[in-house]
Amino acid sequence: MLFLGPGHVILPFYKTMEVTVKTAEQLRLTAEEFESIRQKLGRTPNFTELCAFSAMWSEHCSYKNSIKWLKTLPREGSKMLVKAGEENAGLMDIGDGFGVVFKIESHNHPSAIEPFQGAATGVGGIHRDIFTMGARPIASLNSLRFGDLKEAKTQHLLAGVVHGIGHYGNCFGVPTVGGEIYFEPCYHTNPLVNAMSVGILKNGETISATAKGKGNPVVFVGSATGKDGIGGASFASADITAESTEELPAVQVGDPFQEKKLLEACLEVIKTGAVVGMQDMGAAGIICSTAEMSAKGEAGMRIDLDKVPARQKNMKAWELLLSESQERMLMVVTKGREQDVIRIFEKWDLPVAEIGEVTDDKMLRFYMHGELEAEIPAYELVLGGGAPQYDRPYREPAYLQKVRAFDPLDIEVPDDLRAVAGELIAIPNIASKRWISVQYDSTVGTANSSTNQPSDAAIVLAKGSSGRSAQKALAITTDCNSRYVFADPYTGAMIAVAEAARNIVCSGGQPLGVTNCLNFGNPYDPEVYYQFVHAIKGMGDACRRFGTPVTGGNVSFYNQHPDGAVYPTPTIGMVGLLDNVNDKMTLDFKEEGDIIFLLGKGRDDIRSSEYLHKLCGVEFSPAPHFDIEEECLLQSVLAGLIRGGLIRSAHDVSEGGLFVSLAESAFPNDLGFDVVAADAGLRKDGYWFGEAQSRVVVSVRPDEVPAFRQALGNFPHEELGFVTEGSIEVDGMDWGRVAEWKEKYDTSIEKHLSADAIADGI
Repeated sequence: MLFLGPGHVILPFYKTMEVTVKTAEQLRLTAEEFESIRQKLGRTPNFTELCAFSAMWSEHCSYKNSIKWLKTLPREGSKMLVKAGEENAGLMDIGDGFGVVFKIESHNHPSAIEPFQGAATGVGGIHRDIFTMGARPIASLNSLRFGDLKEAKTQHLLAGVVHGIGHYGNCFGVPTVGGEIYFEPCYHTNPLVNAMSVGILKNGETISATAKGKGNPVVFVGSATGKDGIGGASFASADITAESTEELPAVQVGDPFQEKKLLEACLEVIKTGAVVGMQDMGAAGIICSTAEMSAKGEAGMRIDLDKVPARQKNMKAWELLLSESQERMLMVVTKGREQDVIRIFEKWDLPVAEIGEVTDDKMLRFYMHGELEAEIPAYELVLGGGAPQYDRPYREPAYLQKVRAFDPLDIEVPDDLRAVAGELIAIPNIASKRWISVQYDSTVGTANSSTNQPSDAAIVLAKGSSGRSAQKALAITTDCNSRYVFADPYTGAMIAVAEAARNIVCSGGQPLGVTNCLNFGNPYDPEVYYQFVHAIKGMGDACRRFGTPVTGGNVSFYNQHPDGAVYPTPTIGMVGLLDNVNDKMTLDFKEEGDIIFLLGKGRDDIRSSEYLHKLCGVEFSPAPHFDIEEECLLQSVLAGLIRGGLIRSAHDVSEGGLFVSLAESAFPNDLGFDVVAADAGLRKDGYWFGEAQSRVVVSVRPDEVPAFRQALGNFPHEELGFVTEGSIEVDGMDWGRVAEWKEKYDTSIEKHLSADAIADGI
């Protein structure tokens, strides 16, 4: 018996087996989809053809339950060079003849089953999306979600994922410069592992993922094909279950050193001018790359599968078609230039083979030893072509009644705020992620400008893009507070976009554009689909207001735990631009005596805060205060202050509230602060620990305060106090030395981990 990816077994005589609706359902196609395939082909598909449709019509490849709403997102802008969906990743102009390419994608299900390889191949796959366009990756980020950190399973998954990300990125030679990580019980079964890559290329040198030119050879390059990853796209389009551990062949195996050679060889071969089109073999492998390239170029292909370099003997046609073995590319080459391409890949000691040619009839024909195995119109397989598009019903989740019923007056203000702050700063969602970040090389391969100068967004030099002025830099971030989205999908998604933009502005950058990774539960659940639809609406409205078009991304449904869906998590990856890297702004207090201000209005809103959720035990409460016009004005004012050189640090108020932002600004230089709540009428726990949006902590030289105030005009702000030499005083009370707080902040996560987890992560 033969294994066909997730949970499916077929007989050796698959060529002669009768293909029925039951066969389709075993391949995760519906009866209606099977009938649609029969109509499109004018006959019943054979098993290999049905496998192709199964992969290409999976949620992971076709976006069949999301494409309607994805089309509502803003996808155009003055800096856009490639619109969303046109290529493997988005491309935006950064001036001086250069563009930035960036994208974020999920590898959640594989990481839940095999965390090391799942995370590692997620990193490898997203980098290939970047360099297949001709860009050199210069930075990597991630966004991670796990269950309760005290649980042994969570520690196992965390250690494996972190090790996988660090191993692949460090070996591949691209720095991991930023990210985020949260721990919530709903992610216990199904962690989220989202990986982002950013690259730079010269405008006009983009390689398109297209096939054209009848007779042009189709060339396979990269690692040989094996049986790992077969059915991976379908695996990512179903719930994780107790039986998922039996689906390990669906998890790919990566080799970062092989990918490094593939990167250099691809960039070298692009310079020859022989490449017509190129696409990586990611989800669904050869069937995906051949179908998408052909459909885009309105062409077809004849492919001889027996010519595909294979590392296992006697692989069947459907295995070769669906394998998701890593570090592979498909190229269409100008006829007559084949040897120019082959020589380069042989020089880099990489498998290379001419496996077919482009045709002009829009048909995909796959042969094995001269025998036709499958014949499918390319258009019928792909997103935007014949793949189904569904309009799912949705309804408001019942739990939102509990959210609306929350009354902050039911929460008593604690007497000992210092004790509360001590607990708060050690919560894993807030505490330092140093144990994780030290496993990532943040400087390999490039000059990461922010490594020793902490800022709200990672600052990375845009190598090669400088004009006569100082070097340009990119500000990059990933953001999403999924508890806010759970409380209010529309507002929570808006906040995710706003916080990403705020982090970039706090770092001295101008937001350019967005890539998203939309992690939700089962789309067939109307309450989950409500979360998805309203999050898309909020994201779209926020992106339009901030002028940050969506360049592309990924939808990941079926992220479930035994009691339901994970928190809705529409992760935002955002890129911003600094025309001069010397204009960057950092978050750390610089000198004793500097004056500390809060930009924005001080509030006592405790809704959906870490304080309310983790320390008060309240699961259901509305999203924190947010007004998009207030946010836009804040960012405009802050950008002006930075340009004018009127502030020395800037750090946004987010998880943990105002006190945590002050502490995080104090820690890098071992300085302290003496602050007083400006409005004595507000409840103190909300003022110091609440997470109302559109607020930023800044520090100012004493002699610059008059000019600072003049520049602010009528914009809401509060003078909180001043920077000290290392003591912390809040509302006139001595809260000790900054070193004590820093120790608690820095060591909290490690104290939760077992010795085995720490060993596994190294």
